[in-house]
Parts: sequence; structure tokens; C-alpha cells
Amino acid sequence: MKTRAILSLILSWFIPGLGHIFLKKYARGLVFFLCISCMAALGLFIGGKIYSFQTENPLTILAFFSDLGIGALYVLSKIIPIGLGNIKAVTFEFGTAYIAGAGLLNYLVALDAFDIASGKKK
Repeated sequence: MKTRAILSLILSWFIPGLGHIFLKKYARGLVFFLCISCMAALGLFIGGKIYSFQTENPLTILAFFSDLGIGALYVLSKIIPIGLGNIKAVTFEFGTAYIAGAGLLNYLVALDAFDIASGKKK
């Protein structure tokens, strides 16, 4: 595999859209960054939770992998206390779903950057 393709995949996973910007697809990268970042920020704002790896419940393992997709925000949530979630809030489940959705969408964006760098897509 090409080093450029793997680098664009990692960059796009860590910061949404950065892999596309690296590949000089500026408009696409900016749109992906804004959409995914706003989706994750909205999830945090309404009280969503970013899950850590837990083995008690198989569903929390899936939630962990979806939240891991948001890259830098996931790492940041382990350094400073964000994404703890407020289970008493009415919007807790919606916020958690927005964060998980942003992570899963970012996986697709990272794969798109990989495909562009590999020459499989324009």
C-alpha cells in the first residue's frame, strides 16, 4: 500500500477532513470537518457520553469503537473531562447517538480519503 494513502487515512481519522485537505481536496475536507465536528459538538452540548472500553456489556464495546472514530476528540476526552454524559438529562441518549454517529461517519470519511489517495476514487 502507498504511504500517502495510509497517511491520509490516519490524518482523516484523527481530525475529520484533514486527510482530504492533505490530498488537496479542500472544499470536501472543510465540509467533512464542519459536519462531523458540529455533530460531535452538538452531542456533547446536549449531554452525550463518550464511552471508554468496558467488557461488562457487549453494547458498550460497540459504543467504544464508534466513539473511537472521532479521533482527536476521543483522545481529548481522556485528557480533560468532556463527554462524561448526564444520564439524568432528557437528551442524554440523543447526545450519545450524535457522538457515536459522528464517529461512524468519520470512519467512512477516512476510508474515502484512503480510496482517493489509492487512486480508486477521484
